[in-house]
Amino acid sequence: MANHKSAAKRARQNVKRRTRNRALKSTYRTELKKFFMLVTEKKTEDAKTMLPHIHKVIDKAHTKGVVAKKAASRKKSQVSLMLNKAVSEA
Repeated sequence: MANHKSAAKRARQNVKRRTRNRALKSTYRTELKKFFMLVTEKKTEDAKTMLPHIHKVIDKAHTKGVVAKKAASRKKSQVSLMLNKAVSEA
């Protein structure tokens, strides 16, 4: 428990930020899993239409500070490469 007024406020802010970050990270992971599932099931047309949405989710996670800049860039690259590989195999 905080002893100072400012420390109590900081604790409240941390709770809000933690819940917001957890929600963002959860949606980020969920959307990526959906995309990976489509690619592994060879549903390339659905995955192609979902790709811009995935890029948007990754960019939003980066903008909000949930994912680091280079990690977001790397994930976007991995997603695109995975899709291109699946399309070329099909």
